[in-house]
Amino acid sequence: MSKYTGIISAAKDEATNQENGLPANHKTSKLAGQSETIEEVNLTVKVAKKRRQHWTAEAKRQGTSVTSVVLEALSNRFGEPEP
Repeated sequence: MSKYTGIISAAKDEATNQENGLPANHKTSKLAGQSETIEEVNLTVKVAKKRRQHWTAEAKRQGTSVTSVVLEALSNRFGEPEP
């Protein structure tokens, strides 16, 4: 497999998005076990800079990301949407 596979795939996705009138940074993903494509959007939360730096460093030390931790916490607290 070529080391450029990821780059080529991203370029194809960007070209498809532009053909569909979507912004170049538009992202979609498939949830586990589902065949439909889900649009990803940003979720913004204001926090103190010192907290963000601490949480980011701790997440890196534990080999995870702040995003995955936040998603897990929200799913545990509020559940998942109905299909």
